[in-house]
Amino acid sequence: MFQMVEIHLWLLIVILLFAAVTFASHFLFPSVRWFFRRRMEKAVSKLNERLDRPIEPFKLARRHDMIQRLIYDEQVSRAIAEHAESEGVPQNVAFERAQRYAREIVPSFSATLYYGVAIRLARFLSRSLYRVRLGHHAREPLASVDKSSTVVFVMNHRSNMDYVLVTYLAAEQSTLAYAVGEWARVWPLSRLIKAMGAYFIRRKSRGALYRRVLQRYVRLATDGGVTQAVFPEGGLSLDGAIADPKIGILKYIVEGHDTETRDVVFVPVAINYDRVFEDKILIAAGQAGTRRFKAKISVVLRYIFRLLWWRLRGRYHRFGYAAVSFGAPVSLRSHKGDVQALAEGLMARIGDVVPVLPVPLAALAFETAEGALSKPAYEARLRELSEAMPKAHVHVPREDMGYAADYGLQNLLSRGALEETETGYVVTEEGAPLVRYYAASIRHLLKG
Repeated sequence: MFQMVEIHLWLLIVILLFAAVTFASHFLFPSVRWFFRRRMEKAVSKLNERLDRPIEPFKLARRHDMIQRLIYDEQVSRAIAEHAESEGVPQNVAFERAQRYAREIVPSFSATLYYGVAIRLARFLSRSLYRVRLGHHAREPLASVDKSSTVVFVMNHRSNMDYVLVTYLAAEQSTLAYAVGEWARVWPLSRLIKAMGAYFIRRKSRGALYRRVLQRYVRLATDGGVTQAVFPEGGLSLDGAIADPKIGILKYIVEGHDTETRDVVFVPVAINYDRVFEDKILIAAGQAGTRRFKAKISVVLRYIFRLLWWRLRGRYHRFGYAAVSFGAPVSLRSHKGDVQALAEGLMARIGDVVPVLPVPLAALAFETAEGALSKPAYEARLRELSEAMPKAHVHVPREDMGYAADYGLQNLLSRGALEETETGYVVTEEGAPLVRYYAASIRHLLKG
């Protein structure tokens, strides 16, 4: 038993490595994980003291545990069996596919990354790129929402900047779990987005198994009180106007939910910009009748570096105003209609509180003009339009309509949407789609 045994050095190293891995996995790693988890729990507890709506335990659950809970859900198990039978594949193959869907959907939320990095980055980007303003804000109705309710922010979708802007403005309310499309499934962006609590959805997937896994995750998150943010339009607006809602995610949230146990409160959020970064891409896609955008990551990177270069040289100017308005909340417990009626009602409420900014207002003035507008006629037209929207939040910079008129005019002139003639300012042929795009964001307010 105590005899000397000779072995090769390489074999000794392999044995020691296996021993080290076994020791680490059974003793060291659990202790380290426990240490960091205790620190994280203390940090979250302190953070929850200042949030209007504390971070929910569901969101803090380990990702592995949530994936297991999801794939062994009764309804998902039934969908796996149905998929195996309909596709003629073994159940273990169908199970692995469901597991792959669950891994794709379930986020890995990090409170440290969300509040330590994401919120600060969102604040920096929002303030660096725009003059951010808050329009209508239903402070009292929002404050009266039961703390045990699940809150869902329902927004119009103008730009990919929407995620950044609303994350920044809602930072004191709670963390937001976004439903993001396939554009975000790019490494390393996907890891960052998942760590912020967002979950991926395949908007074009028609597979019953995938839909069931997604539906069950949304239901578990809703039942767990997770604050969510959804875009019922299903994609960016191609013409600038608010589009008809798609009920996909809303249906998953609403159908079968027990409002007696926990109410769901929908908060309408309206977003508008003086300039949407993707406007030309979106307009071109709308004219082509397709959602296949031709934007490349190389183009985006060049644009970012150009902005940084301008900033270093002192030539950088922000892209105008960006504004967000919050409408009066809608309680699912008190809602009497179906999901379609709920979606349409929410979009109507969003439309009612869309902020009116200088550039969209200037665009609407020229779109509705008959012929050229002189400078005095243009300013008079802005005042007429503002008075025709008595319920709208019209943002007038510096409380000076003359300054707002100049601001909107110079923006459209610099982008080639207008030109000055002997009789006044007119819309150029090339700029007409751009003028229509921005005018469409507030045109519906004239009907009120």
